[in-house]
Amino acid sequence: MADNFGMKEYMKGALLLTMAALLVKVLSAVYRVPFQNLVGDQGFYIYQQVYPFISFFVVWTSGGFAVAISKMLADAQNMTDAEQRKNIIKRTVFQYLTLLSVIFFCILFFGAELLAHIMGDAQLSTILRTGSFVTLFMPLVALMKGHFQAKAEMTPVAYAQVIEQFVRVAIILIGAIFIMTTSKSLYAAGNAAVIGTVIGEIAGVILLLYFSKRVKVIPGKVSSSIGPKWPIIKEVTILSLSVSMSSLLLLCFQLIDSFTVFSLLLDNGVAEIQAMKIKGIYDRGQPLVQLGVIIASSLSLAIVPLVAYQSRKIGGRGAAPFIQLTYRVSLLLGVAASIGLVIVMPYVNEMLFETNSLSAVLMIYVLQIIPLSIILTFTAILQGMNRLKIPALILLVGIILKFIGNHLFIPNLDVMGAAIASNIGLYVCAGALMIYLKRVLKLKLAKRDFYIKLCLASGSMILTVMMMERILQMAIGSFSGRIGAVFLGGNLIVIGAVIYLTIVAKTRMLAEKEWFLVPFGRRMAAFQLLLNKKK
Repeated sequence: MADNFGMKEYMKGALLLTMAALLVKVLSAVYRVPFQNLVGDQGFYIYQQVYPFISFFVVWTSGGFAVAISKMLADAQNMTDAEQRKNIIKRTVFQYLTLLSVIFFCILFFGAELLAHIMGDAQLSTILRTGSFVTLFMPLVALMKGHFQAKAEMTPVAYAQVIEQFVRVAIILIGAIFIMTTSKSLYAAGNAAVIGTVIGEIAGVILLLYFSKRVKVIPGKVSSSIGPKWPIIKEVTILSLSVSMSSLLLLCFQLIDSFTVFSLLLDNGVAEIQAMKIKGIYDRGQPLVQLGVIIASSLSLAIVPLVAYQSRKIGGRGAAPFIQLTYRVSLLLGVAASIGLVIVMPYVNEMLFETNSLSAVLMIYVLQIIPLSIILTFTAILQGMNRLKIPALILLVGIILKFIGNHLFIPNLDVMGAAIASNIGLYVCAGALMIYLKRVLKLKLAKRDFYIKLCLASGSMILTVMMMERILQMAIGSFSGRIGAVFLGGNLIVIGAVIYLTIVAKTRMLAEKEWFLVPFGRRMAAFQLLLNKKK
């Protein structure tokens, strides 16, 4: 009974954390649209050049390290000297993270001019220095989050994540409005955006300190006979990287783009300001992709504890049905988002970002949503099964392919080459992970008729949207510009979604009981029952 209660409470906490992470991801994607509208493509380029440097350490520590610490502390609970062991883990990890944060701070602060020079834009050095201060708060954030998660107290962690993001987004947008109505300095606007990230982290730290005021999260001196620290450092490093590797994959791709796209465009003879604008337009794809993979992200967050629990459970069906369901839902929604965006991209581009520039590039860019949906869920599943090394190697291969692809394709295809390189790296990763998971589980992920129905739903959506586009264009005549894009794009998105989901429901690609396990799937289950009701 106690075990069941513990699992029930744990799943409640995991759900709360999942909902908070989902809200954070939505905010992270959505704020970029008004920010781009305020600062333009050149201003967006400035921010996006620096963003991955800061986010890499934040994601690794506040995400990966926090989960790794919570797991190690939970495991230590079953030892005879539990409290002493937990104190040793906390102190060792805190010292290790402090060292890492100082190293990262020095790289970003003192190496800012070198990094900016490599990127081809010396003015980015000030923004990199500002962003370096984020790293100094990470040891405390990771340890406090890990402490609460180990005790299944998810409320402080969830609140801290949401408040941190709200403060960050508010300062970024307010700062952009103030600067663009006064000095109009794009680099100052970029710097203000990074300051928003720093203050957001401080807000998160303050809230976590408030929740932990009665608890000594960081222990004082521990016994001198604590044994070697290396095993603890090794374990927390491997675990933290495995937990955050799918998120770090995207940031590594963005880092490669920061170092290569602008500089290679300059080498191609593109004028400096024009190259900045092209890179800024290319970066419009990031919030679109983030929004497209939100459901897959929420599934990946929810599936880890479930797969881990079912894998250890003796008897029953095990984790296989949940893994199959997660794969099918991820592919179902990933294909819908990706193909849907491709067919309405010119309208979405103008509707959100004022112009439809480089829509062809963005059409290729958003095809990333399909492999990313698979990568996010598969790495989470393999993490739940404690399979870490091979997935990490597969993702490393993807990063190498992206780096090589940028240098091969951008000189010949300009920014389109960067989008193609990303797709190659991600599709190879998704395919390799699929092969590996099937070999590990000896499991068929989906039946043939699922793929047939998926093609039917996608094809019907494409044909319907194309026909409706012509009809609407004829109906509105010269009704063009951004308002026309909103009208056309909005209607086509709704029509495409209705057609796709109707065919998915009518063909019963997921059973009604399976929809109930999917976030926000209850209404889809009711719609499916209604459509298939026998008259």
